[in-house]
Amino acid sequence: MKKYLGLRLSALSLGCLMALPGIAMADEAREQALEQRINDLEAQLQQLASEIRAQRTAPAAAPAALPAGKLPIQLTTLTPGSPSGTTLKVGGFVKADFMVTKAHDGMLADGATGRALYIPGQTPVGGNSSDAVYDAHAKFSRFNVGIDTVTEGGDKAGAFLEMDFFGNALGTQTSTNTYGVTVRHAYAYWNHWLAGQTWSNFMDTSALPDTVDFIGPTDGVIFVRQAQVRYTNGGFSAALENPETLIIPNGGGGGVASDRGALPDLTLRYGWKGDWGSFGVGALLRSLEIDRAATGTVPAANDSEGAFAFTVGGKWVLGAHDDLRYQVTAGDGLSRYVGLAVTGDTAVSADGNLDAIGGFAGYLAWRHAWSPKLRSNLVFARSQYDNPIDLTGTAVNKSVQSFRVNLFYSPMPKLDVGVELMRANRELESGVDGSLTRLQFTTKYSF
Repeated sequence: MKKYLGLRLSALSLGCLMALPGIAMADEAREQALEQRINDLEAQLQQLASEIRAQRTAPAAAPAALPAGKLPIQLTTLTPGSPSGTTLKVGGFVKADFMVTKAHDGMLADGATGRALYIPGQTPVGGNSSDAVYDAHAKFSRFNVGIDTVTEGGDKAGAFLEMDFFGNALGTQTSTNTYGVTVRHAYAYWNHWLAGQTWSNFMDTSALPDTVDFIGPTDGVIFVRQAQVRYTNGGFSAALENPETLIIPNGGGGGVASDRGALPDLTLRYGWKGDWGSFGVGALLRSLEIDRAATGTVPAANDSEGAFAFTVGGKWVLGAHDDLRYQVTAGDGLSRYVGLAVTGDTAVSADGNLDAIGGFAGYLAWRHAWSPKLRSNLVFARSQYDNPIDLTGTAVNKSVQSFRVNLFYSPMPKLDVGVELMRANRELESGVDGSLTRLQFTTKYSF
């Protein structure tokens, strides 16, 4: 038995000795394979590093060429909080005005708004001729931002905000000439709908003439910005707009604003456009309101009256160098919308009942381009009112009108230099009147 076990151990030992070279060879093969894999990984890393360095040093690829007449598309968004398809537009202009004004029948007060732009109701009447006065300012300069989004499904939405510097004076003309920022437009839109403050739907901005004065045909033009909700579809638009009633006190005096309306003003418009120009018709339906408690000798008043007005106007292209722009408006209770509130929308009787004031307003403007850089305009505007003088007295405005001629020179696109001569007149129901002459220069750069 011992002999048998000894033979087994001897055989096992001999087998182990014979297997050692094979084990060593297998280990060597595995080491070679591992080393090869490491070498392959190092080569791949070196190639990747080389590609990264090449990308960092290579010049940026030039954008694809745009079709003729197309503007470049914004490559990166300036509105990261907005959905894709949103663009941003910044615009406005810098405008400086220099004017010499002479009132022939009175005097414009120091600091009067009528010293900065033409306000028909401020033309002095019934006095002696005053000396000419010089004024200069840049308060009508403006800045705006527009946001527009177009989705893949074709929906459109956006917002528009515009400010100017026609607010109350924050500094004196002695030193800083500082004025407050004022909101002109602030609205949002979605497809056919608009909500916010902008031009009244009763107004036709496409028919406004080209003038040096901030408004121009102020006597006869519809000119109102206010909050509203508007629906537009093609040439048709309808809006519910902020109501406000201007009331002439019983016996006369300055108009008093009444903010007691329970119904918004309803405006309707339809317009057409073509190579021939543009034409539009509009309607205004209002509820004139008064609601006041008795104060002293003034009795309480609580009454309402409906008022209706209509307007037509547009631009008629006469040729390559000429066009006519015009507007005619008539109806009751239209004064707040025309001529910067020349008179009241309504008068009030001694017992507190309202009587709407009828009126007629309009303007005509001829524009002629003498050359690509030189153009001029002739503008006449007028409005007159049928005041119930038994309620208003005879010291209220019966009519206002103005005539102006101007010349603009544009040495380069977006830059205008202009000069304008205006003659204006205001007449009261009593027959007393007054005239105003103004020579005005302007410079304007739009962006």
